[in-house]
Amino acid sequence: MTGNLKIHLKSNERIFVNGGVLKVDRKVAIEFLNDVVFLMEGHIFQQEQATSPLKQLYFIVQSMLMDPKARVLARQFYDQSHKMLISTFKNQDVLEGLMAAKQMIERDRPFDALKKIRALFAIEEEILGLKSAAGLNKAVA
Repeated sequence: MTGNLKIHLKSNERIFVNGGVLKVDRKVAIEFLNDVVFLMEGHIFQQEQATSPLKQLYFIVQSMLMDPKARVLARQFYDQSHKMLISTFKNQDVLEGLMAAKQMIERDRPFDALKKIRALFAIEEEILGLKSAAGLNKAVA
């Protein structure tokens, strides 16, 4: 990201900035005046939340941002996972999204790759039958 961005945090909210964790004790606004890599707490997955292939890929990219020391290893995991997902998924939207995310990773834009992967979650849920099963239950009730 580039220069002057103001974000607002709630009391006790955390933000991950350039590999460090900040927690605020009250509502606050923070303005970044230079390039910085950050993740808001609401966009962070815990390992146990990575319950599907795309969520696992998201978790790997998130690791690249949150732990710069482990970035090389996380990138190796990303490349392996991406290759497996490309050979597994048949849905064109997912395949195009995965290719776009890979290009973002290659251009050192992991934050943008996270957004792209997150946008694929709904499609993945439909493919895995998670949403259709819920919809079927509503239609029957």
